[in-house]
Amino acid sequence: MASVAAAPASDTSAPSLKASAKDCATNGMAEWDVSFKAADTVIELAVDRKAKPDLTNLAFGTVFTDHMLTIEWTSAEGWQKPHICPFRNLSIHPACSALHYAVELFEGMKAYRGANGVVRLFRPMLNMKRMLKSAERGSLPSFDGAELLECIRKLVELEQDWVPQSDTASLYIRPTFMGTEPSLGVKKPSRALLFVILSPVGSYFSTGAKPVSLWADPKYIRAWRGGTGDCKMGGNYGASIYAQSEAVELGCQQVLWLYGEDHQITEVGTMNLFLYWINEDGEEELATPPLDGIILPGITRQSILELTRKWGEFKVSERYLTMMDLRRALKEDRVKEMFGSGTACVVSPVGRILYQGENLLIPCLGEHPPLASRLLKELTDIQYGRTPSDWTYLV
Repeated sequence: MASVAAAPASDTSAPSLKASAKDCATNGMAEWDVSFKAADTVIELAVDRKAKPDLTNLAFGTVFTDHMLTIEWTSAEGWQKPHICPFRNLSIHPACSALHYAVELFEGMKAYRGANGVVRLFRPMLNMKRMLKSAERGSLPSFDGAELLECIRKLVELEQDWVPQSDTASLYIRPTFMGTEPSLGVKKPSRALLFVILSPVGSYFSTGAKPVSLWADPKYIRAWRGGTGDCKMGGNYGASIYAQSEAVELGCQQVLWLYGEDHQITEVGTMNLFLYWINEDGEEELATPPLDGIILPGITRQSILELTRKWGEFKVSERYLTMMDLRRALKEDRVKEMFGSGTACVVSPVGRILYQGENLLIPCLGEHPPLASRLLKELTDIQYGRTPSDWTYLV
């Protein structure tokens, strides 16, 4: 199997996945040696290979590569050897706890191909840490995050021809972890399956990078304190589809999730939210809701906070924001931009919010808001290797 091209001189400081073990500490795991080991991975190659898709009309997450990764666990025998095998359907028991009680979680990350052909992952250790946190909350077994990263690296290396030769497309990586307990009791599962599938993707939204419209209504709640809003669990997303459908019926693309009597702004669709404005004290500020158990700790969110704090050009805050705050700021012409952030979309400007029958228009300066555009460029320059960074890991 051909290996990925060697990194150019400017990339020599980029760490390897194997060297990142110290960054992938787990929660609730007594010893590393109870985990599966990437070195034990068994590889079964597909006989028939699929044709690569046309990226110009590629719907997000609809085409998948030739191979996948599966790792099984049982309470009696622990973790089994990782298997890279031909992409295929799963065979599960009808009483599987993931089907009945939503004992399931997932992650979302991407592999990017630079102009020199080198393939990179973006801050994958943060995905592993978040996945381990979700697993603990879902009563699923722990594992060594560095070992899973190495398994993923092996899979992406095998499927490297599927990583698009494009600076607007990438290979989406979906690690998934589910309870496969074959009984109907509501309990900690005695069996589980961790698997990873890959999908070449273009833009997440059909409108591309154009500003999106949001519907804000407090009658639907995405997450609440003490719940699982800060974990990436499938149930959080399945329960949002009904509200999303209503938003579309009202002429909006996404839901702006509100919380509490004061209509706190939390997230937008499946993204974290940022407001760039002149705050109540007359300060230029980039603000996003705090990680208080309701907000998902997004990798892009964290990267935006770290980048803008490093710039030192304006105040950067994690603080509560309400619809009253936004309405007042719009009336007083203090709002500069509003945008969502996430792995799938990177940065997505907001142009309009439908709230209590009123269309709140967010300044966008056409389709290229200055701060959102700058952040999109800086992040994608890192992801595609145009800017050397220790946030990327070479495959």
